[in-house]
Amino acid sequence: MQVFTYSSPRFSPYGDEDRSEASDAPQPGGAWRAPRASRPLRARLSLPGSKSLTNRELVLAALADGTSVLKRPLISRDTELMIEALRSLGVTIERVEGEGAFGPDLRITPPDELSGSTTIDCGLAGTVMRFLPPVAALSLGPVAFDGDDAARRRPMRTTIESLRALGVDVNDDGRGSLPFSLWGSGAVQGGELSIDASSSSQFISGLLLAAPRFERGLVLRHTGERLPSLPHIAMTIETLRRRGVQVDNPEPGLWAVLPGPIAATETVIEPDLSNAAPFLVAALVAGGTIAIEGWPRSTTQVGADLEHLLPLFGARVHRDGSALVVDGGAGVCGGASVPGVDIDLSTGGELAPALVALATLASGPSTFRGIEHLRGHETDRLSALVAEITAIGGSARELEDGVSVTPSPLHGGPWRAYEDHRMATAGAIVGLAVDDVTIDDIGTTAKTLPQFPELWQRMLASSEGDSSP
Repeated sequence: MQVFTYSSPRFSPYGDEDRSEASDAPQPGGAWRAPRASRPLRARLSLPGSKSLTNRELVLAALADGTSVLKRPLISRDTELMIEALRSLGVTIERVEGEGAFGPDLRITPPDELSGSTTIDCGLAGTVMRFLPPVAALSLGPVAFDGDDAARRRPMRTTIESLRALGVDVNDDGRGSLPFSLWGSGAVQGGELSIDASSSSQFISGLLLAAPRFERGLVLRHTGERLPSLPHIAMTIETLRRRGVQVDNPEPGLWAVLPGPIAATETVIEPDLSNAAPFLVAALVAGGTIAIEGWPRSTTQVGADLEHLLPLFGARVHRDGSALVVDGGAGVCGGASVPGVDIDLSTGGELAPALVALATLASGPSTFRGIEHLRGHETDRLSALVAEITAIGGSARELEDGVSVTPSPLHGGPWRAYEDHRMATAGAIVGLAVDDVTIDDIGTTAKTLPQFPELWQRMLASSEGDSSP
């Protein structure tokens, strides 16, 4: 494929230098100059396993009736935190040789009885801080929970109040957040419980995952007016059912889990489709095609929505064997026009940072609705996106339930990651078309995709062929 330099009336050209090859090498926890696209893309990528699936399967394996094996799991900060937390409760987790390109498989053997008298480091992982307290309540003894400074700002009151309603002794000094501690008695009675999970579907999932081990199971009702990220709850239900647990969802906002065993299984983890978002969006910015290998035909991952969302921005999407392929045509860098959009992302809010970043390069205004719950993620993503877009010359406004973007000429400058992996990758997307965008901490992508800088560079360096490791 011929190498050429793009020039767009909205972005200053940078001459003949191949910026994709000249990008500053990332340092752990350090600044990273986002590489500028210098030619259309033609790359095929394989991505590590889903974080959401890996951590759900780790929890269920830890509560199962025998030894389970997770094949092709994600190995990242969030999953390492989950592994270490489960080990501290007495679960044996071994790394075994596997076929995946990104790390070992995992063999998980539950103990006869979970042990307390430990402290769990949640880091900044919502799945750890919300999935493990109901599990820890099944242990014997005290368990303390804490995490990063930013984790102490994440909503946790629903988990704490849920456990108290189930008879678990929890001490949080009235904060409704980390740090807190509980006293496990070795059993949880379960029964009927009503909660408001408006700020995160993880409150629902955390209770459902442990519910088969409750003496009376669980009948759980959501009382709030809205419930974000419903596909994540569907994922939880599917993982439970695959292990033989009876879960019913007789009406919206009501779930019933019968008590009983959780089967030990061998499970293959799907690639993380949400982590695919920056790479697929890159095709619309740089032009050309990006293929993600191993894209499932059927899945509960919200990243699957990209297949239908990206055509709204003008992409052509098709299947090629096991891969999903996005064709961005000439791309923004090649002078193509990306239309603005008005979309509701309430079921897939984690895709918002990548799509908002793309909208800053569009030809018309965009509105993203249904994502007010992103204020309680790793950072307040709505405020952070508006601040960083504005700082490099863009026009963005925070709405009650989302963000609006009006394209305007952008310039280089610092882009803060806010300890948030998706804020970091959003900056990388903008940097494809704008000179000298410098992300202050690319290392935060290790939360769910430690290989991000390497894969991003490999994508840009590829004009043809397979970019899998």
